[in-house]
Amino acid sequence: MSGFVWLVGAGCARRDLLTLAGLECLKRADAVVYDDLLPEGLLDLAGPGAELHYMGKRLGKHSASQEEINQALISLARAGKNVCRLKGGDPFVFGRGGEEALALRAAGVPFALVPGVTSAVAVPELWGIPVTHRAVSRSFHVITAHTAGTGDGLPEDLDRLAGLSGTLVFLMGLSRLEALARRLMAAGKPPGTPAAVVGGTVVRGDLAHIAPLAEGFPPPAVIVVGDTAALDLTGPARPLDGVRVGVTGTRSFQDKLRAALLPWGGEVLALQTSRVEPACSAGRLAAALERKPAWAAFTSPNGPEVFFRLLAQDRLDLRALSGVKFAAVGPGTAGALERRGIYPDLTPRTHDTAALGRALAERGEGPVLLAGAENASDAPERILTAAGVAWERLVLYRLIPGPVRNEEVDYLLLGSAGGAENYLSGGGRPPRKGCICIGAHTARRAEELGLSVLARSADTTGEGMVRALLESRLEGSL
Repeated sequence: MSGFVWLVGAGCARRDLLTLAGLECLKRADAVVYDDLLPEGLLDLAGPGAELHYMGKRLGKHSASQEEINQALISLARAGKNVCRLKGGDPFVFGRGGEEALALRAAGVPFALVPGVTSAVAVPELWGIPVTHRAVSRSFHVITAHTAGTGDGLPEDLDRLAGLSGTLVFLMGLSRLEALARRLMAAGKPPGTPAAVVGGTVVRGDLAHIAPLAEGFPPPAVIVVGDTAALDLTGPARPLDGVRVGVTGTRSFQDKLRAALLPWGGEVLALQTSRVEPACSAGRLAAALERKPAWAAFTSPNGPEVFFRLLAQDRLDLRALSGVKFAAVGPGTAGALERRGIYPDLTPRTHDTAALGRALAERGEGPVLLAGAENASDAPERILTAAGVAWERLVLYRLIPGPVRNEEVDYLLLGSAGGAENYLSGGGRPPRKGCICIGAHTARRAEELGLSVLARSADTTGEGMVRALLESRLEGSL
């Protein structure tokens, strides 16, 4: 049986501008075919077993031909796979989605179109520039600045476009901005016409001066020409506007940080993504429970995830936990337990492993089953041993680090000591301003590795880390 192809507009600038329909296609796909200009972190939303096929198309770089892309979509579908073809912006706004749709139709492959948020409208809007505005511009025109078959590569009807009263929006025109401005002025567009170049940042000026003002502007970019380019309808400045924040850890952890950072602005970059790999068998967990621990103590949200997965594998239900009390290092770990119907008997006021060890030692009940990561801090063991409380360490999982993305960021958020070690050993750059760490153990290890630690989160939640970042940033500005 043939598979299916979704031609999905991936939106632009931020992954949360992907539509709900596009997200569903991405999650359900067996294979994802993507190219350049996707929002940061978008591919992380694909299903865990999805094949990822990069088929980039960028000016001036070696890339797959359109025919190769068409054939890849057809071949994957004929192999019975459901395919999500991710295209930046909208597939039908200079995205060659029409060519791919025609090729799929000719091959008899079923497909569907999922519109996306086009950069022609969204990117200027993110910088407060509307493409239409009452009493300023009643129309807008989206134009590609790359046209085959003309002498200078600019649109052949540029002279006519120059006479229009609405907003002109040019895509893929950064490399020929000077020639574009010159042609528009030669065709009668006043030199003082407002113009802007928008992308990762914004440059504003007029048509006569926009090219030198935007020299060195990082691609990709959208060029806006017309009276609306002089408008700035952005809201009040947010504390992290213009700030690059690097995150590491598992996708789940990164998603929590992204959600917590969203109201405060800033650009979030996933610098290294780790996956959780079980390091314990269901039989070993069952044997540990048969030894009747008084407490099961967890030091991260990953612990309960793996713990209950192993219980299910051995067909053990919650009755196997009769008589066991549960302890969580902080609210994030407590929440992971609560989602499985277990409300912790103990969560220390200070959310780190040493505080968890002290709280358990004060209870004086053993043995304590310390269930966590392979490289977890040994602070609870040392404290329990000193207090004469029996304990057993059960390594539930290990984190397998992925490749490091070599990008410069202002701040780095670290959720574990192992995360700091993995990031630096993978070749990661130290942040320009410093690190925000969860817990004393993570902060201490980061400093041992030569990283500058600006603040330590008061709790283990994403909100706590962002709060520490904001407080640190505020103190630094005083």
